[in-house]
Amino acid sequence: MTIDTGDTAWILVSSALVLLMTPGLALFYGGMARRKNLLSTIMMSFAIMGVIGVLWALWGYSLSFGSDVGGFIGGLNFIGLTNVGMGPSAVYASTVPHLAFMAFQGMFAVITVALITGAVVERIKFSALMLFAALWMTFVYAPVCHWVWGSGGWLGGLGALDFAGGTVVHINAGVSALALVLLLGRRKGFPGDVMEPNNIPMVALGAGLLWFGWFGFNAGSALAANGLAANAFVATNLSAAAAGFTWMIIAWIRRRPSLLGMVTGAVAGLVAITPAAGFVPPIAAVPIGVIVAVVGYYSIVLMKTRFKFDDSLDVFAVHGVGGIWGALATGIFASSAVAGKAGLIEGNAAQLLVQFIGVVAVAAFAFALTWVLGKLVDVTVGLRVGQMDETVGLDLSQHGERAYGGLLR
Repeated sequence: MTIDTGDTAWILVSSALVLLMTPGLALFYGGMARRKNLLSTIMMSFAIMGVIGVLWALWGYSLSFGSDVGGFIGGLNFIGLTNVGMGPSAVYASTVPHLAFMAFQGMFAVITVALITGAVVERIKFSALMLFAALWMTFVYAPVCHWVWGSGGWLGGLGALDFAGGTVVHINAGVSALALVLLLGRRKGFPGDVMEPNNIPMVALGAGLLWFGWFGFNAGSALAANGLAANAFVATNLSAAAAGFTWMIIAWIRRRPSLLGMVTGAVAGLVAITPAAGFVPPIAAVPIGVIVAVVGYYSIVLMKTRFKFDDSLDVFAVHGVGGIWGALATGIFASSAVAGKAGLIEGNAAQLLVQFIGVVAVAAFAFALTWVLGKLVDVTVGLRVGQMDETVGLDLSQHGERAYGGLLR
């Protein structure tokens, strides 16, 4: 095994790009919250960068990528970065330093946990979120990551395809977010009160940073500076563009083409192409993006109007539903010319079945374990802030700060 300097440079740059996505997410989510909860929303993402960044090195990486234990979880051979050094790994990414691969994967763990926060902003205790984040990374993210990407993981062994995290990241986070929404209940005043975003330009800036960073997320998952990375790069951009444009058109038909809708659609397109980017030809990203815009848009409508679920920033509709569609689309559009994996269109219906099994298994596991962990946090430190704290806003009640010169609403 020889380290390739070009591959190493690409993985290090991609790691930085993926890390940038979490501050981008903080702005994306923060702008959609109400003014009195702006700082608390941003703080969630930055605090998760801290706690998960450390826990990933201590035990998260080992549980995800360590020696296989029954196809379910990694062993403790990488605990505290033991045996993770400057040389390449014998199992993972053999042309880059093992430390670089570990760092790249750590950025995925950070943003996956951060994604969940958008569903529970404006009402979750900060202390509860910190405890939940540590537990969730350990007992939900690490096992699912091992199932799909770890050597010996059962879903990977079954043949499930997930190039950059449609299942590991987006279904996992989106379904877990839904479980927390049901546990926490609705925000005070929902759905009757108007709960407008406080800063849509901030949302757009955050979405732009997400789109930019997503090239590291997807193209970096080729783990080399090669043609597969280029394929993933182009597919990523096409899906985001197609989904953003389609979402805008749907909103225009129903009312007006909003900036908030446009950027939400683009993010949904990025979500949907994530599992498929290295398995489908780039042009397949166009129908993948168009379809996720349709199902994502109407999922939000259904969640808000029919079921009255208070998923504050539509995490389940964008990431859960988008991730599910992306995983299934991978089984439909996968091309043997890209990475040697054929999907339904090429006559391999079995691949779509395997993708479906992966979706169901991860969704069921994530929902059940998140519910249990949420209950555990609730009976220990309590999940939700008090009514007065919620009325005042979490910026003041949880952090003692104000975003806009004393304006509370």
